[in-house]
Amino acid sequence: MTIELTTLESGLRIVTDTMRELETASVGIWIDAGARNEAEGEQGLAHLLEHMVFKGTRRRTAQGIAEEIESVGGDINGATGVEHTNYQARVLAADTGLALDILGDILTESAFDPAELDREKSVIIQEIGEAQDMPDDIVFDMFNEAAYPGQAIGRPILGTPEGVSGHSRSSVAGYLGRHYTKPVSVIAAAGAVEHAKIVENAVAHFSAMPALERPKPAPAAYRGGDARLKRKLEQTHVVIGFEGPSFHDPATYAAHVFANAAGGGVSSRLFQEVREKRGLAYSIYSFHWGYSDTGLFGFHASSAHKDVPELVNVALDCLADCAETLNDAEMRRASASMKLSLLTALESPGSRADQIARQVLAFGRVFPRAEIVEKIDRLTLKEIRAAGRAALRSAPTVSVVGQTAKAPDPVGVRQRLAGI
Repeated sequence: MTIELTTLESGLRIVTDTMRELETASVGIWIDAGARNEAEGEQGLAHLLEHMVFKGTRRRTAQGIAEEIESVGGDINGATGVEHTNYQARVLAADTGLALDILGDILTESAFDPAELDREKSVIIQEIGEAQDMPDDIVFDMFNEAAYPGQAIGRPILGTPEGVSGHSRSSVAGYLGRHYTKPVSVIAAAGAVEHAKIVENAVAHFSAMPALERPKPAPAAYRGGDARLKRKLEQTHVVIGFEGPSFHDPATYAAHVFANAAGGGVSSRLFQEVREKRGLAYSIYSFHWGYSDTGLFGFHASSAHKDVPELVNVALDCLADCAETLNDAEMRRASASMKLSLLTALESPGSRADQIARQVLAFGRVFPRAEIVEKIDRLTLKEIRAAGRAALRSAPTVSVVGQTAKAPDPVGVRQRLAGI
């Protein structure tokens, strides 16, 4: 694999990873803007825009976009996140120019036809309704909002039916014009690609993208809190979490290993204690998500209503004990799992393009695999335990969907963890 990075005078960056043994390529553009960049009243706008760019341009219809990429066997898609949005195509090696032509067209020449906008609003409202039928989706949306109350970083990416219905053509175009700019964008390609050719096509097809600087979103302020939704379900879904380190924090690797050791696999303490020894849940896992200036650590499980108090207490005790007694064998297992996930992702051109693009957006460079593996291998038990203790000492966030009465509130969680 050969990494090359070019920064144009406009601020647009192009990064490639040539994988010479492949005959396909993944190419795309990643923008350092997502749901977090929405102003008050814009909830769901970033996601609506991601849908709308595929609905036709000044020279291609929506059907034409689909047919043109599929006529060469390729596919194209977009994804909206909290802090990033990306548009990615998978094609044969000979068709990377076409892919970048289409991507440049949809992001600089979108028509935003009013009739298409109305139809797509209806589609997204259906998508929101589908998510509302899934308690494991709802419980995490509620968790994020309780952790970051009144902030864009905590709001659901899909938005609300009322909010989506109110967005106009000018609001969609305005968001694109303000946030889809060259200095906060990275074009990435991995697989059977030639760096010089990708640069040439990027210059040709993204020239109309504005080169303006964009204001940064407001700093995140983790608060913690309590969110409950009573529903008639077979099980009660619970997420309990805390503030974790951002991906810029040196402790981020330790936090990931702690989360993996505590509840990242079948051999983890949470799984063994909660499911295997006590039968309190079919599935339980812990997580750590890093953002640019904050992070979230916690666990999710669903259980019979009567078992929720015991499940939560056992899980909290397990996490507290892990923060004090995590051992070498557990650290090695968790570290090996992280390295396997990292290296497996690098074998796919789509995942590789995604990884190198995100690294350039966040850090201005691509980390060699050996450097990341070394950071994981250098971690000590002391550092990993400290990351766990730091998270568990922060204000708890509790989110519950189902029969909510028996689930502890943040005060109860804090009391259970009083010895940390």
